[in-house]
Amino acid sequence: MNQRTLALLAATVASAIYGVNHTLAKGLMPDIIGPFGFIVLRVIGAAMLFWIASIFFPKEKIDRKDWLRILACVLCGMVLNMNMFFKGLELSTPINSSVVITLTPVLLLVLSAIFLKEKITWMKSIGIALGLTGALLLILFGLKTQLNAPNIPLGNILFIFNATSYAFYLIIVKPLVAKYSSITLMKFFFLFAIFMNLPVGGAEFMEVAWGSLTLSHIWKLAFVVIGTTFLTYLLNIYALKQLRPSTIGAFIYLQPVLAAFFAILLGSDRLSPLLVGAAALIFLGVYLSTRTAKRPV
Repeated sequence: MNQRTLALLAATVASAIYGVNHTLAKGLMPDIIGPFGFIVLRVIGAAMLFWIASIFFPKEKIDRKDWLRILACVLCGMVLNMNMFFKGLELSTPINSSVVITLTPVLLLVLSAIFLKEKITWMKSIGIALGLTGALLLILFGLKTQLNAPNIPLGNILFIFNATSYAFYLIIVKPLVAKYSSITLMKFFFLFAIFMNLPVGGAEFMEVAWGSLTLSHIWKLAFVVIGTTFLTYLLNIYALKQLRPSTIGAFIYLQPVLAAFFAILLGSDRLSPLLVGAAALIFLGVYLSTRTAKRPV
């Protein structure tokens, strides 16, 4: 098996983990752990793993001028992004979360045009409009409630905030990625994320009845910390050595398919005509907004 095939396999496994995460994390909230407390557990676990991993990599010194950007990355990527997603997941459904999250490339395009002055063509503008229309359909006309989903519209709105903050994160982290190793960045990102998330989720974290957790609860919590937070990042880093970033980004479209399959298989979600139609609009919008024009031969 050649390196490119292994890289594609790594990216596929990472997307599969994300797809499964939508349902597993949903099943733990809020009875076992609250969404904000879940983020505290997630960042503590990831920080420990990345600092242990950093032992095996060369140490790097962070320039003083970069600390403010690092804090901004933590705020957007490990605080707002994570908390909005998990709170939205508590209120909405796994399939909704996996569909709305595919708006990230569209939002990234809009923010890049605003902050990086990248040009938006008429085709991309149509794509943006279609994607946002699909998201609005889910928010305004979707089911108001469902089993274990007390406020689907509000949850979907939080998913959009989640995708927006993550798009901001991708823009502001770009200069740091070119300057420092990924392990160096992640160990500091998640260390600072602990202190920034504690005021938000510390109380929920302390309320967890750790001594009464079953084996089923423990392996699901471990999956989110080790699999979704730590392992997926390492898999994507490996894949990036062989594949272009745009190729890695395309794997986000596997998440709704895998998440829907897993959620329906476990009976934690169901498809509806509106959901299918809204998803089609979002996928078409993302395709149009992210496609690149062919250069003349």
